[in-house]
Amino acid sequence: MKEIRFHGRGGQGAVTAATLLAIGAFRDGRYSQAFPRFGVERRGAPVEAFTRIGDSFIRRKNAIYKPDIVVVLDSSLFEVVKVTEGLKQGGRIIVNSEKTPGELGLEGLNVNTIDATKIAFEILGRDIVNTAMLGAFAAFTGEVRKESILESVKEHFSGSIAEKNIKLVDKTYQEAMERKDND
Repeated sequence: MKEIRFHGRGGQGAVTAATLLAIGAFRDGRYSQAFPRFGVERRGAPVEAFTRIGDSFIRRKNAIYKPDIVVVLDSSLFEVVKVTEGLKQGGRIIVNSEKTPGELGLEGLNVNTIDATKIAFEILGRDIVNTAMLGAFAAFTGEVRKESILESVKEHFSGSIAEKNIKLVDKTYQEAMERKDND
C-alpha cells in the first residue's frame, strides 16, 4: 500500500487533489481512500489531505504519519510546516516549485520539482495547481495512469473548467516526464 500526504493552503484544492487521485487509482482497479485533516482551515491556511492506494482492501482509517509520497502544492509551506516529517526512507517528495531540490534544501532526498504555478497560469489564468500536481504525480511515480486521472477530472468538473483542467493535467504530465530523470 502507498500512503500519500498532500500539503497545500486553504483554497488550493489539496482535498480535491487527494480525492481525484483516489478515484483515479480506483479506475486503475486498485483500492483507495482519500480524506482531509480538518482544523480551522481558511483561505491560505496550511491544509493536509491524504490518499491511500493499495492492491487489497484498506482497513486503516487514521491520518498518514509516515507517508511514502508527499505532494507539496505550495513551496512556501516549507517555512511553516515540516512537510518531510515522517517520510519513509526512500520516499518521494513532489514539489510545486521553479527551484531545484538543492535550492529547496532537500539534498539527499528523492525529490521532483515542477513549476505547476507557471503552467496553471498559462492554462487557467489562476494559481490553482491541484490537478497540475496530479499530472506530475502520475509522471513521477507511475502509481496511477494519466488516463485515469483525466477521467477523474472529467467526472468531477464540467464544461470549460473540465477542458482546462484536462489540458493542465496533460501539459504538466508531459513536462514532468521530460524532467523525470533530471531531478
